[in-house]
Amino acid sequence: MRSRSVGLLVGSAILIFLILMSLSGCREADAPMATEPEAAVAAATAALAFAGVSAGESHTCGMTTDNRAYCWGDNFVGELGIGTSDDVTHSTPVLVAGGLRFRQVSAGFLTTCGVTTDRRAYCWGYNRIGQVGDGTDAATDVANTERHSPVPVVGGHQFSQIETNLDHTCGLSYPDGKAYCWGSNSEGQLGIGSNDDVPHNTPLPVSGGLTFRRLTAGHEHTCGLTTNSKIYCWGLNTDGQLGDGTEVGRRKTPRLVTGGLAFAWVDAGRNHTCAITTESRAFCWGYGKSGERGDGSVTERIRAPRAVLGGHVFTRVSAGAFHTCGVTPSNQAWCWGNNVNGALGDGSTVFTRTTPRLVAGGLALNQVSAGAFHTCGRTTASVGYCWGNNVSGELGNGTTSVSLKPSPVSGPN
Repeated sequence: MRSRSVGLLVGSAILIFLILMSLSGCREADAPMATEPEAAVAAATAALAFAGVSAGESHTCGMTTDNRAYCWGDNFVGELGIGTSDDVTHSTPVLVAGGLRFRQVSAGFLTTCGVTTDRRAYCWGYNRIGQVGDGTDAATDVANTERHSPVPVVGGHQFSQIETNLDHTCGLSYPDGKAYCWGSNSEGQLGIGSNDDVPHNTPLPVSGGLTFRRLTAGHEHTCGLTTNSKIYCWGLNTDGQLGDGTEVGRRKTPRLVTGGLAFAWVDAGRNHTCAITTESRAFCWGYGKSGERGDGSVTERIRAPRAVLGGHVFTRVSAGAFHTCGVTPSNQAWCWGNNVNGALGDGSTVFTRTTPRLVAGGLALNQVSAGAFHTCGRTTASVGYCWGNNVSGELGNGTTSVSLKPSPVSGPN
């Protein structure tokens, strides 16, 4: 059967070639037309227009300007939300199943979450600790700890924002700005006044009654920016990542970040946290042996906010596992920290950068997202770019090759 099929394919190809040759005399010499294979490639690689991108551990997700969610990279436990899990490398964007329209997406470690245009929260991927928030976990549903397509977060809340990381998730309720968290609480990262090894598979209110305008989930800590420009953090604090001036092992309720600064933005990484003040200056605290604080040092722990060096002003900052990136008002992207896989995008693999380095390529980037060992961004023209590690196809450029500079995200194949 195989030899017959090959013969038919070859014969068909010859026939198509002869037909095309016979038609070529009708074309004007000064108006060449793309061949059918070229046209197919162009259609398959037409770039998506992104409203935002989110880099996770080994996968990335983006929301298009028409509110569709696409993901690419590793799909081992269904974190791409495409209706299945597999060991296949998805190196170009794949549409998230379900036909939902999203206003925001967050790619975590092995879980992804999003907020729809009607402000409902959905999650998919790994759910052993209840981080999907659908009321199940490994204890209640041992045979099924994965969600391969979006499932609604229970509780009936509306959300303006959602963030997921290692094995917990937090959401900011709408319109009242209250924080809810679910999933693992081993280090007090849910902020409910206790810590335990029990999965929490539904949203729980964070203690303290604070009103927030942004939440961010680190590996095992959480931070929130209040409506009065203060930052509170809770959870694991062994590296000073809560910024409360201590290295007390864990905080089970929100603690005020010390220093008296007024903040406009905050983002939590693996074991460090970075923020932007209302004067557009960047500060970081917590773990820093890879230079991820950007303060010119590799001091292991810093317990209070320390200024990022370089004199830059920033509008946003994104803290990854061991590196950090920020964007300026002039749409320049700067990164610092671990660069072994090119996650800083400066064209090198110099292991550690302790101060900001300009991302190569001269792109006008107005948003960046630092993942584990890769980074993605969005230009002012809504084009997605990624750089750094790419072993699982997390750069979305159709390859699994490391890129030391920004590489455009391909269109869906």
